[in-house]
Amino acid sequence: MAKKCANKDGNTVNCTCTYEPCPRKGICCECIQYHLGMDQAPACFFSKEAERTYDRSIENFIKTRK
Repeated sequence: MAKKCANKDGNTVNCTCTYEPCPRKGICCECIQYHLGMDQAPACFFSKEAERTYDRSIENFIKTRK
């Protein structure tokens, strides 16, 4: 469950995640913890094109960064 974050408003402005109902949008520490717990990378690690695929796998991250 998302907690209050003093930086949420500023973070949300720069958040590249296109998954709109995400409860972690703008709460970077929770987002990173959530995705790493699922062996994924958060949206902000990907290009706009790669992020739109919703494939947050580490393998896709490595592939898109080469």
